[in-house]
Amino acid sequence: MSSVAKQIMWNRLISVVEEQAQALVRTAFSTSVREAGDLSAGVYDEKGRMLAQAVTGTPGHVNAMADAVAHFMREIGVGTMAEGDVYITNDPWMGTGHLHDITVVSPAFHGGRHVGFFGCTAHVVDVGGRGFGADGNSIYEEGIQIPIMRFADAGKVDETLVRMLRVNTREPDQLIGDIYALAACNEIGQRRLTAMLEEYGDSDLGGIAAFILENSRRATLERIAQLPRASASASMQIDGFSAPVDLCVKLEIKPDHITCDFGGTSGLDPKGINVPMVYTKAYACYALKCAIAPDIPNNTASLEPFRVTAPEGSIVNAKRPAPVALRHVIGHLIPDTVYGALDQILPDTVPAEGAGALCNFQVSLRPTRQGGRRAEVLTFNSGGSGARPTLDGLSATAFPSGVMTMPIEATEHTGPVIIWRKELRPDSGGPGRHRGGLGQYMEVGAREGHEFDFSAMFDRVRHPAHGRNGGQSGGATEVSLDDGTTLPGKGRSRIAEGARVMLAFPGGGGYGAAADRDRAAVIRDVRLGYVSVDAARRDYGLSDAELAEALRD
Repeated sequence: MSSVAKQIMWNRLISVVEEQAQALVRTAFSTSVREAGDLSAGVYDEKGRMLAQAVTGTPGHVNAMADAVAHFMREIGVGTMAEGDVYITNDPWMGTGHLHDITVVSPAFHGGRHVGFFGCTAHVVDVGGRGFGADGNSIYEEGIQIPIMRFADAGKVDETLVRMLRVNTREPDQLIGDIYALAACNEIGQRRLTAMLEEYGDSDLGGIAAFILENSRRATLERIAQLPRASASASMQIDGFSAPVDLCVKLEIKPDHITCDFGGTSGLDPKGINVPMVYTKAYACYALKCAIAPDIPNNTASLEPFRVTAPEGSIVNAKRPAPVALRHVIGHLIPDTVYGALDQILPDTVPAEGAGALCNFQVSLRPTRQGGRRAEVLTFNSGGSGARPTLDGLSATAFPSGVMTMPIEATEHTGPVIIWRKELRPDSGGPGRHRGGLGQYMEVGAREGHEFDFSAMFDRVRHPAHGRNGGQSGGATEVSLDDGTTLPGKGRSRIAEGARVMLAFPGGGGYGAAADRDRAAVIRDVRLGYVSVDAARRDYGLSDAELAEALRD
């Protein structure tokens, strides 16, 4: 087969897994999947090597799943696999880092022969335990654990497993519905793969796998070879739970690989913000790929030259039974730490620090009188991303996670919750030659006849996103009640009936000196309401005459 034909097949595989992911979006029960796209999908060869990933999805899932199939092969046993099998786990150390991610893997067969695997992951709204939050003291408090096992054996679903899962979760219909959706999307991948192999007359994935992996590895190594041989270190302090956390990294660029070592990083936290190594690796690799080889498709070979290590027992290499429910709150800040080092080696390449961690919260609603209903409502939200060397940061945009912000209508449909306010937060973007992206304001309450627990999952309260190359910091996170009472940035708070939670999500840091920002850009920001008159005068030095021009219309 010609190289052109193999390239077409490569693109076809990517479209296959994208259809797989879209099938999951259309059939999932949880809003975190349907509306936010907190999922991933991929195809693997018979050796368990990831060949292609869907465009829809998050790096924390996909890059972690690059290692996941090997665990399924070992635990299930390749020789026992049959057509119609579906395997499942939510093991944080063999999946994607916490119990709320369900990973489903299905063996792919063609002509009766095992040729590979399809895998997918989705974040579900509840797995029992204390509920989604940082309050657990060990993995045993964070929900039901599903070891790697068969969900379906040659097409027959394990009804005992289904019954066990249903009685261990607050939202059984959503959980079981999502698992069936995961299994169905793998089946879609299997059908499309069969059609592709039949069309091209191939009996397996061996030829195309070798082509994909060889070319991806070569292209990545060529990019690395063009970089200076250098090393640099960086650190970043973030909120943590009850005490600040130091993230430290040393980056070394070698002729044929890049090492990323997190020695010096803080130790384990007693609460559930610890990160399994698989998730640390996923986001460190993602940061490097974005900066160095963003256009090379993600697969096992394009990830292999990025080698990530961390001391065992550190907060970024947590071992069982450490609590890890909110591993994303630390993990999403790993790219900014890596970029602090990379900026010293490749100046004018990486953005300023951004909000980093998703601004998630979960609301557990309870009726206070007859006629109400219980519900678990999880909502994904974003602060601002950091300004870039040549562009402003993106407002209310999730970087590095890539998930979408949930629409208010979808959130309010899932339970008796009311989002009274959701809008961009003026002056939250760090001043600079290029301004940081804006965060958001949100105001959250319950419908009449309900109270709720508010599970906060925020960072950047005491440590806002720093600017780069002279840029200033973005706005910090703020969490309070409508009576002014300050609430913690992480953990569960009880909210009385009629009270509201007031949220201000963080902005991204600026890039370059604010004095160098184009005056027309500042005037535009004032007109659009992104920057207040006072901030334009204070941070950018606009004169009264310039401000008068900005306000003229």
